[in-house]
Amino acid sequence: MLNDLLSRIWRGAPAGLRRLVIRFTNTRFTVTAGAVIFNEQNQVLILKHPFRAGSGWGLPGGFLKSGEQPLQALQRELREEIGIELAQAEVFWTRSFKRPRQVEILFLGKVKGQVELRSMEVVSAVWCDPDSLPEGLAEDQKLLVRRAVEKPAG
Repeated sequence: MLNDLLSRIWRGAPAGLRRLVIRFTNTRFTVTAGAVIFNEQNQVLILKHPFRAGSGWGLPGGFLKSGEQPLQALQRELREEIGIELAQAEVFWTRSFKRPRQVEILFLGKVKGQVELRSMEVVSAVWCDPDSLPEGLAEDQKLLVRRAVEKPAG
C-alpha cells in the first residue's frame, strides 16, 4: 500500500524534480575517454603530460565535457593536444576507479596524420614498440597495451 502511494507520488512529480532527486541521491563519477593508438608500424602512442602523476607518461585521452560522447571527447582531445585524427576506433576496455571516482572508456585505434604538439598539456609524444615502453609508464597502462597487442583483429 505504501509502495503504491509512493509510486503514484513519484510518477506525478514533475520530471525536473525527479531528475534532481535522482541526481542528488546517486553516486557521481567523472568520465574519461582514452586510447591505445597504433601507427602503421604497429608502434603505440605514449604521451608525457606535465600535470599527470608519477612520471607523466600515459596513454592519450581526457575528460568528457557536458553532453559529449566518449569517442567525440577522445577525438577532440587528440586534435587539441597533438593534432591527429583517428582512422578507426572501437571500444576496447572500460574500467572504474574509486579514487578518483572515475569511469574510463578506452578505445583501440589507428591513427592518420602526424603528431604535432599543440597544447601545454603534452610535453612529449613518442611512438614506442609495445615491448619497449617508456620507463615510468604505470603498470596498469602497460597492461592495457599488452591486452591491445594480444587482441584478435576484427
